[in-house]
Amino acid sequence: MARSRVPRRGAGGAGRSASAGTFTLEDVAAAVGGRVVGRGARLTGVAPLESAGPSDLSWIADERRAPDGARSAAAAFLVPAESLAAGRPCVVVASPSLALAVWLEARRPPERPARGVARGAHVHRTARVSRGVSIEAGATVAAGARIGSRTRLRAGAFVGEGASIGEDCVLGPGAAVLAGCRVGDRCILHSGAVVGSDGFGYVWDGERHRKIPQVGIARLEDDVEIGANAAVDRATLGETVVGRGTKIDNLVQIGHNVVIGEHSILCGQAGVGGSSRLGRGVTLAGQVGISDHVTIGDGAVLTGQAGIARRGRVPAGVVVSGMPALPHREFLKRAALVGRLEAAFERLAALEEAVAKMRKGG
Repeated sequence: MARSRVPRRGAGGAGRSASAGTFTLEDVAAAVGGRVVGRGARLTGVAPLESAGPSDLSWIADERRAPDGARSAAAAFLVPAESLAAGRPCVVVASPSLALAVWLEARRPPERPARGVARGAHVHRTARVSRGVSIEAGATVAAGARIGSRTRLRAGAFVGEGASIGEDCVLGPGAAVLAGCRVGDRCILHSGAVVGSDGFGYVWDGERHRKIPQVGIARLEDDVEIGANAAVDRATLGETVVGRGTKIDNLVQIGHNVVIGEHSILCGQAGVGGSSRLGRGVTLAGQVGISDHVTIGDGAVLTGQAGIARRGRVPAGVVVSGMPALPHREFLKRAALVGRLEAAFERLAALEEAVAKMRKGG
């Protein structure tokens, strides 16, 4: 991870400014609600343990990183317990990772895009654009579309006919919300993300794959984030729904008529087949594959490359692994057994050879 320097700006929630871009542990503690232990010089940056220098703040998420913290050159740490700071100044917080997010957000300079419609943008005369919107050159807003207040459309973003974008959203370069689709407030679509691409619906008519018209829409609730080059397909009929607060990584595929519950996490290259239902707070790790008409219960976790067959069910709250997916403990047991198969075969061959010799001798 590359070293990150804190921009020159006051500490936001800290209630004070840090001259020349520097800050103190007291600034950090005030912003994140932590407790300062020890005294340190002014800090100039934030960096991971491995690359932090003698004027940087770093963080130790838990006891497993304590040895890395002891080896780090960082001047001070965010820690969950004073004992993990290796005798150096620190800010003690319940969750160092959360505190880091709060601090970086407080220090980040606010974006101030030029408001209005830039020359070179294409906004249809029947589109409704609210106050404070920023539409960059090359962006397109089609007929009958609606853009909420303070939303930003970056260069090349596309909003299709009759689509609706809420307030305080950001559509990155090349992001697209296609005809009729709905995006709630405070949503972020990164470069190349597509909301409302056609669902993958075909039927064999005896000679060829005949396309089933995809006439539904895709709808994102508030505070959803969609990664670069991810796709949320529109429904064949009705809606594909991504629930409030859900975060979707790069290169994720969401099929038609899928419903994803609130505050779920879908990691890179995961794929969800049509008409599947994911509950609230579900986690799909990288490259998880879910077939169509699958049901995933609230809070379930599917580990990397897990696979769920058609019409499969995963109960709420369980952790599953493998293909076909099994409860994680059972998967680990089976994996351990597979590792012992070669030795078992060798022993079996030796036994068979011994039995054969005994028969010959008899």
